[in-house]
Amino acid sequence: MSIVENKKAFFDYFIEDRWEAGLVLEGWEVKAIRSGRGNIKEAYVVVRQAELYLIGCHISPLPEASTHIHPDPVRTRKLLLHSEEIHKLIGKTEQRGYTIVPLNLHYSRGRVKCEIGLAKGKKQFDKRQTEKDRDWVREKAQISRGKYST
Repeated sequence: MSIVENKKAFFDYFIEDRWEAGLVLEGWEVKAIRSGRGNIKEAYVVVRQAELYLIGCHISPLPEASTHIHPDPVRTRKLLLHSEEIHKLIGKTEQRGYTIVPLNLHYSRGRVKCEIGLAKGKKQFDKRQTEKDRDWVREKAQISRGKYST
C-alpha cells in the first residue's frame, strides 16, 4: 500500500532498477507518515561512507507531538539495505549519468519502507516525448469512452 509517490521522478528520470529499503525513523515520524504528512518530491539519496542517506524528505510533525522533543521535518534519514545491494548501487552510481532517487514510501508488513530506483536523467526532448505519449493515452481513453462523437 503506497503512502507517498514521487511522480516527478518518473518525469525527470528513466528508472532502470528498483530496490526496497528500510528507513531509520523516530516515533513521531512514523505517526506523521501514517497520517499522510510525508513528502518526497524534492528528496534525493546520497552515499556517505558506504551508507545510503535520504535527504530532503519532508515529514511534517503532528500538532499532538510530544513537547519534550523538537522535531526536524527535513532531517537526514538513513536507508537500510544489505551490504551487497549497497555496493552494487555505489558501483552503478559511479558510472556516468546515474543517480539514486526515492520513488515512494509504502508499508511492508507494518513497517514503512522506501522504494528507491537507479535512474538516468532525461533530456528535454525525452520529457516532451513522455508528455506527448501521456496525452495520447488520455485521448485514446476519451475516444473509447465516447467523449468525441464522429
